Amino acid sequence: MSDELSGRMESRSFNGSDILVRSALPHPAPPQDRIWVHGALLLATIYTTTLAGMLMSPDLVGLDGQADDWTFLFNPRFLVYGLPFSVTLLGILGIHEMGHYVTSRWWHVRASLPYFIPFPSMIGTLGAVIRLKSRIPNRRALIDIGASGPLAGFVVAVIALGVGLHMSEVIAVQEVPKGAFSLGDSILSAWIGQLVIGHLPEGYDVMLHPVAFAGWLGLFVTVLNLLPMGQFDGGHIVYAIFGRRHAWITKGTLVALALFWAVGPPYDWMQAPDVFSVWLEGRWPGWLVWLFMGSIMGRRHPPPDDPYLPLDPVRKWVGYVSLVIFVLCFIPRPIYFAP
Repeated sequence: MSDELSGRMESRSFNGSDILVRSALPHPAPPQDRIWVHGALLLATIYTTTLAGMLMSPDLVGLDGQADDWTFLFNPRFLVYGLPFSVTLLGILGIHEMGHYVTSRWWHVRASLPYFIPFPSMIGTLGAVIRLKSRIPNRRALIDIGASGPLAGFVVAVIALGVGLHMSEVIAVQEVPKGAFSLGDSILSAWIGQLVIGHLPEGYDVMLHPVAFAGWLGLFVTVLNLLPMGQFDGGHIVYAIFGRRHAWITKGTLVALALFWAVGPPYDWMQAPDVFSVWLEGRWPGWLVWLFMGSIMGRRHPPPDDPYLPLDPVRKWVGYVSLVIFVLCFIPRPIYFAP
C-alpha cells in the first residue's frame, strides 16, 4: 500500500453514530525542492513576460528604426519597456501561488515553491503552479488552501486593473490598429472601467496600458482557477462545501463549457447569410482547451484524511464569496479580433 493511502482506522462519532475514519500515518520526508529549478524557471519567465510586455508597450513606438534586427530582443535598453507588464503579471501570479503555499504550510501540508512556466507568446507565460506533496487533513484545510490563492491574486488584479485603466488612453475606433485584438468584459471589469474612465462616447474605445492588460489577465486567471470542477481551486472549494455532489457539479461545469463554446455570444451569426462561417469565427477556442483539461485532470476529487469534520460558518462564507467572484469575473467571450 502506498504511503499516501496507508493509515490506521479510528472510531469517531458523527451525527450520533460511530464511524471508522482513516487517519493518515506520518509520511516519509520528501526530497527537498531543487531551488535552482524554481529560480531558473522564474528567470526564464521574467524574460519571456518582459519581452511580451516590450512588444506591446506604447513607449516602444518610434524606436522601430533602432530595433531593426534580432539583437533588440536581448537589449536591456528596449526590454525595460516590458517591465510594467512583466512585474504586474508575475506579481499577480506569484501572490496567487504564495497564497496556496503559505496556507499549505500553516496547515502542515507539504508543498513545493511555485513553478513559473515560461512560454514565448502574447503574454509570455502559461502561469505558475505549486505541487502538494502530502494529503490535505480535512475540509477546513481544503477550503483554506483552495481559496487563498484566488482571493489573494484577485485583490492584486483588481488594483492593477484600476491603476492600469487610469494610465490607459481613450482613442477613436478609427485609430485602432488593424488586426488588434479586443478583450471581453466581465461584470466586474465593466464596473471598474465605468468607475475609472467613465462613459465612452460612441465611436471611441480604450487602448489598454500594459499594466491594465496584466490586471485583466489576473482576473481571467482567477476565473480559470475557480472553475468548479475536478481539482482546480474551484473544485477544491466545491468539494469542501458540497462533498460528494462535487462529481455532479464537475459534470455540469464540463457541459456548460461545451455549451458556452457552441452557443455562447456573439449571436450575429443567426442573421448572417453564411451562418456556419460566421458562427465558427465567433467561437472562442479557449473553452475547448479548458474542457479538455477539465476532462483529463480528474473529474473526481480525492477526499481529505478526515472528510467528516464540518466547515465552520466563516469558511462557508469564504467559499461562497469565492464562487461569487467567479461569477463576477466570468467573461463569455474573452478575446476577439477587431475587423
